[in-house]
Amino acid sequence: MVAWVLHESFAEFKPLYSDGGFSATTPSAEQVRGRMREGPVWLALHEGVALGTVAIVVKGASAYIRGMAVLPAARGSGTGSALLRNVEIWALKAGCARLFLSTTPFLGAAIRLYERFGFHFTDTDEETHELFGTPLLTMEKNLSSLG
Repeated sequence: MVAWVLHESFAEFKPLYSDGGFSATTPSAEQVRGRMREGPVWLALHEGVALGTVAIVVKGASAYIRGMAVLPAARGSGTGSALLRNVEIWALKAGCARLFLSTTPFLGAAIRLYERFGFHFTDTDEETHELFGTPLLTMEKNLSSLG
Protein backbone atom coordinates (compact mmCIF):
# COMPACT_ATOMS: atom_id res chain seq x y z
CA MET A 1 0.00 0.00 0.00
CA VAL A 2 2.82 2.45 0.87
CA ALA A 3 4.49 1.89 -2.52
CA TRP A 4 1.17 2.54 -4.27
CA VAL A 5 0.60 5.78 -2.29
CA LEU A 6 4.10 6.99 -3.17
CA HIS A 7 3.65 6.23 -6.87
CA GLU A 8 0.19 7.78 -7.12
CA SER A 9 1.26 10.87 -5.15
CA PHE A 10 4.22 11.64 -7.41
CA ALA A 11 2.88 10.41 -10.79
CA GLU A 12 1.82 13.90 -11.91
CA PHE A 13 5.38 15.15 -11.31
CA LYS A 14 7.11 12.29 -13.16
CA PRO A 15 8.09 14.48 -16.17
CA LEU A 16 10.00 16.79 -13.79
CA TYR A 17 12.10 13.97 -12.32
CA SER A 18 14.97 12.13 -13.96
CA ASP A 19 14.11 8.46 -14.52
CA GLY A 20 16.38 7.46 -11.64
CA GLY A 21 15.03 10.21 -9.41
CA PHE A 22 11.45 9.12 -9.98
CA SER A 23 12.33 5.46 -9.35
CA ALA A 24 14.05 6.37 -6.08
CA THR A 25 11.09 8.53 -5.03
CA THR A 26 8.58 5.77 -5.80
CA PRO A 27 10.19 2.58 -4.42
CA SER A 28 8.73 -0.86 -5.01
CA ALA A 29 6.85 -2.75 -2.31
CA GLU A 30 10.00 -4.79 -1.66
CA GLN A 31 12.07 -1.60 -1.26
CA VAL A 32 9.44 -0.20 1.14
CA ARG A 33 9.72 -3.38 3.24
CA GLY A 34 13.46 -2.72 3.42
CA ARG A 35 12.79 0.83 4.60
CA MET A 36 10.58 -0.53 7.34
CA ARG A 37 13.62 -2.30 8.76
CA GLU A 38 15.50 1.04 8.84
CA GLY A 39 12.90 3.04 10.74
CA PRO A 40 9.20 3.70 11.25
CA VAL A 41 6.84 4.12 8.32
CA TRP A 42 3.39 5.66 8.76
CA LEU A 43 0.36 5.23 6.54
CA ALA A 44 -2.45 7.77 7.00
CA LEU A 45 -5.89 6.19 6.70
CA HIS A 46 -9.41 7.58 6.76
CA GLU A 47 -12.20 5.01 7.02
CA GLY A 48 -9.79 2.36 5.76
CA VAL A 49 -8.68 4.38 2.73
CA ALA A 50 -5.01 5.33 2.40
CA LEU A 51 -4.38 9.08 2.12
CA GLY A 52 -0.65 9.50 2.64
CA THR A 53 2.58 8.14 4.04
CA VAL A 54 5.89 9.16 5.59
CA ALA A 55 8.99 7.34 6.87
CA ILE A 56 11.98 8.32 8.96
CA VAL A 57 15.49 7.10 9.58
CA VAL A 58 17.40 8.17 12.69
CA LYS A 59 20.85 9.53 11.85
CA GLY A 60 22.69 10.40 15.05
CA ALA A 61 20.66 13.02 16.93
CA SER A 62 18.57 13.75 13.83
CA ALA A 63 15.61 12.10 12.14
CA TYR A 64 15.63 12.12 8.35
CA ILE A 65 12.14 12.32 6.86
CA ARG A 66 11.71 10.44 3.61
CA GLY A 67 8.86 9.12 1.53
CA MET A 68 6.49 11.93 2.54
CA ALA A 69 3.51 11.76 0.21
CA VAL A 70 -0.17 12.67 0.16
CA LEU A 71 -2.49 11.46 -2.58
CA PRO A 72 -3.77 14.26 -4.84
CA ALA A 73 -7.38 13.76 -3.69
CA ALA A 74 -6.33 14.15 -0.03
CA ARG A 75 -4.20 17.28 -0.41
CA GLY A 76 -5.50 20.15 1.69
CA SER A 77 -7.23 17.73 4.09
CA GLY A 78 -4.66 18.07 6.87
CA THR A 79 -3.14 14.67 6.13
CA GLY A 80 0.35 16.09 5.55
CA SER A 81 0.23 18.08 8.78
CA ALA A 82 -0.99 15.04 10.72
CA LEU A 83 1.84 12.92 9.33
CA LEU A 84 4.41 15.58 10.24
CA ARG A 85 2.97 15.89 13.77
CA ASN A 86 3.32 12.12 14.24
CA VAL A 87 6.90 12.21 13.00
CA GLU A 88 7.73 15.08 15.35
CA ILE A 89 6.18 13.35 18.38
CA TRP A 90 8.03 10.13 17.59
CA ALA A 91 11.34 11.97 17.05
CA LEU A 92 11.02 13.87 20.33
CA LYS A 93 10.31 10.64 22.24
CA ALA A 94 13.33 9.06 20.51
CA GLY A 95 15.52 11.94 21.72
CA CYS A 96 16.14 13.50 18.32
CA ALA A 97 17.16 17.18 18.35
CA ARG A 98 16.44 17.83 14.69
CA LEU A 99 14.28 16.78 11.74
CA PHE A 100 15.57 17.15 8.20
CA LEU A 101 14.39 16.22 4.72
CA SER A 102 15.16 16.59 1.05
CA THR A 103 12.63 17.89 -1.44
CA THR A 104 12.66 19.03 -5.02
CA PRO A 105 12.25 22.68 -6.05
CA PHE A 106 9.15 21.85 -8.12
CA LEU A 107 7.12 20.50 -5.16
CA GLY A 108 5.91 23.96 -4.12
CA ALA A 109 2.91 22.86 -2.07
CA ALA A 110 5.08 20.45 -0.07
CA ILE A 111 7.68 23.16 0.53
CA ARG A 112 4.97 25.53 1.79
CA LEU A 113 3.68 22.80 4.14
CA TYR A 114 7.17 22.21 5.52
CA GLU A 115 7.69 25.96 6.02
CA ARG A 116 4.35 26.29 7.84
CA PHE A 117 5.47 23.42 10.04
CA GLY A 118 8.67 25.26 11.00
CA PHE A 119 11.18 23.88 8.52
CA HIS A 120 13.70 26.16 6.83
CA PHE A 121 16.23 25.68 4.05
CA THR A 122 19.76 24.77 5.02
CA ASP A 123 23.07 24.64 3.21
CA THR A 124 24.43 21.58 5.03
CA ASP A 125 25.81 18.73 3.00
CA GLU A 126 24.17 15.92 4.99
CA GLU A 127 22.42 14.65 1.89
CA THR A 128 23.33 14.99 -1.75
CA HIS A 129 21.87 17.93 -3.59
CA GLU A 130 20.60 15.79 -6.42
CA LEU A 131 18.90 12.46 -6.75
CA PHE A 132 20.06 10.75 -9.94
CA GLY A 133 20.02 14.11 -11.71
CA THR A 134 16.90 15.50 -10.03
CA PRO A 135 17.77 18.61 -7.96
CA LEU A 136 17.21 18.48 -4.21
CA LEU A 137 16.81 21.10 -1.51
CA THR A 138 17.48 20.31 2.16
CA MET A 139 15.18 21.62 4.89
CA GLU A 140 15.44 21.20 8.66
CA LYS A 141 13.60 21.89 11.90
CA ASN A 142 15.29 22.18 15.27
CA LEU A 143 13.43 20.16 17.93
CA SER A 144 15.66 20.96 20.91
CA SER A 145 13.46 23.86 22.00
CA LEU A 146 10.31 21.70 21.78
CA GLY A 147 11.40 18.82 24.02
